[in-house]
Amino acid sequence: MTDGVRVGDTVHDPARDRVGVVMAHEGPYVQLRPLGGGREWDADPARVRPLGAAKLLSARLADVNTRSRTALGGERNEDRALE
Repeated sequence: MTDGVRVGDTVHDPARDRVGVVMAHEGPYVQLRPLGGGREWDADPARVRPLGAAKLLSARLADVNTRSRTALGGERNEDRALE
C-alpha cells in the first residue's frame, strides 16, 4: 500500500518506469524528481512503489554510473584525463 509515501521516500513509478524521490504531494499526485536531480514529474500515488534497500542501491549506482560517463557540459571523463 502506497498511501504512506512521504516526502523524501525513493519510489518506482511503473507508469514511466522511472525511479524518483518524492518531493511533494500536489492534489491527487505525488511529485517525483530523478535521483540525480532534474525535472520533476507527477505520479499516481496509488501506483508508485517504495524501493527496498537492494533496489535503492542499484538505482543509485546506475545514476552514479550514468553521471560518471558524461561530465557536466557534455565533456567525457576520458577527454578530461588527456589534459
